[in-house]
Amino acid sequence: MQQKNTSKGFRRVSASRGWLALSPLVLFLSLYLVTSVVVGDFYKVPITAAFLVSSVYAVIIMPGSLSKRIEVFSSGAGSKDMMLMLWIFILAGGFASSARQMGAVDATVDLTLHLLPHSLLLSGIFLASCFISLAIGTSVGTIAALTPVAAGIASHADMSAAMLIGIVVGGAFFGDNLSFISDTTIMATQTQHCRMSDKFRVNSRIVIPVAMVMLVIYGVMGRGVPSYDVSSDVDVLKVIPYLAVIVTAVCGLNVMLVLVIGIILTGLVGITTGCYDVFGWFQSIAAGMLGMGELIIMTLLAGGMLALIRYGGGIDFIISNLTRHIGGKRGAEGCIAVLVFLVNICTANNTVAILTTGSIARDISLRFGIDSRKTASILDTVSCFTQGLLPYGAQILIAASLANEALKASAPVLSPVDIMQYTYYPMAIGLAILLSIIVRYPRKYS
Repeated sequence: MQQKNTSKGFRRVSASRGWLALSPLVLFLSLYLVTSVVVGDFYKVPITAAFLVSSVYAVIIMPGSLSKRIEVFSSGAGSKDMMLMLWIFILAGGFASSARQMGAVDATVDLTLHLLPHSLLLSGIFLASCFISLAIGTSVGTIAALTPVAAGIASHADMSAAMLIGIVVGGAFFGDNLSFISDTTIMATQTQHCRMSDKFRVNSRIVIPVAMVMLVIYGVMGRGVPSYDVSSDVDVLKVIPYLAVIVTAVCGLNVMLVLVIGIILTGLVGITTGCYDVFGWFQSIAAGMLGMGELIIMTLLAGGMLALIRYGGGIDFIISNLTRHIGGKRGAEGCIAVLVFLVNICTANNTVAILTTGSIARDISLRFGIDSRKTASILDTVSCFTQGLLPYGAQILIAASLANEALKASAPVLSPVDIMQYTYYPMAIGLAILLSIIVRYPRKYS
C-alpha cells in the first residue's frame, strides 16, 4: 500500500507520491523565484500568474475525482483563516486609500519626521513596530497600520521604501513571536502543554538580545540617512485617524474593528477639513478595496493550492521522513525546527504550521526529554523566521500591496522580494534559534 495511518497521527506516504504532492510548490518557486533570478527581473513573471499555473497543475495531478479535487481546492481557498485574512486585506485597503486621499499619511509622516531626528529614524520605526505588534499580537495588523507611514517617510526623505517597509515587517514579527495574545504563542503553548508565561521566559532570552542588537544596527545605519526638509506646519487633525488606529490596536481591539474605526475617522476628518465630500470618501474606500484585488486573488490561489498539497500527502510525507532518524537532544530539537520550517513553507501560515506539527513535536520532546517550554519556543520562533522570508506569505504580500498603494504616484512598484531582502530581524532570530539548539541555550531549559 502507498500510505497508511500511523500512531503519530499522520499518513505514511510513499516517496513518489510525497514528491508528487509537493511538486506544485516546487513549480511555483521555480516559476516565480528561480525564473525571476535567472532573468534578473522580478516583474517578468507576475506572482498571480505563477500561483494560477501552479494551482491548475495541483488540481490536475492530485488523486481522486475532478469534483473532489476542486472541492478540496475551494475549501482551502475559502477556509475560515483565509476568509478572515481577506476581510482584513479589504478593510486595510479601504483605510489606506481613504487616509491617503484626505492627507492622513502625509500629516503622520510630517509629525514623525518632526519628532524623530534623521539619525534615529530607522531605530524609531523598528521600535514602533515591535511595540505595536507586542501589544496587539498580530503581525498583519501592525503591518497594515505602519506600512503606509513608512512608505510616506521613504518618499519624503528620499530613502529606500523597500528597506523601511522591511524594517516594519521585521519588527511586526517581534510581537507575533512574543505576545501573549498572538495566535502563534497560544498554539505553541497549547500543543506543548506549557504556560505562556514560561514560554515567554525562554523565548525572550533567545530573541530579545537579537532585537536589542537590531536597534543598535539600525542606529548605526541611521547615521547614513540623509538630512531631509521638515514641513514647518503639521496638520495634527489629519493625524487623528492613524493615532486612533494605533491606540485602539494597542488597547487590544480586534484588528477588523480597529480598521473600521480608522475608516470612519478618515471620513469624519476628511469631510470636516474639505478634503472630500461623502461621495469622494466612498470612492476612495472603494478604490482601496479594489486595489487589494491582486492580493486577494493570490491569497485564494495559495490557500487552494496548499490545501491540495496537504490532501495529496505532501505534509505527511515531510513529517514522516523527518521523524524517522533522530539521535540525541540536539538532533531532536533540530528535527522539530526543520519540521516546522518545511511545513511553514508549504502552508505559508505560521499558525497553521505550528498546529500541523505541534503534536509531532510533543511526541519527539517526550521521547528525548526536551523541555516543553524550549519546544514551544522553537516552534514559534522558527515559524516567525520562516514567515518573514516567504514572498508569498500574507505579511509580505500585504506590505507590498499597501506600499504600492501609498507610492503609486511617486515611486516604482515594489515586489514582495524587494521587501523580503530587508527583513533582517526574522533572519536574525532564525540564526539565534539555530545557535540556541547547537549550544544548548538557555541552559536551564535545555
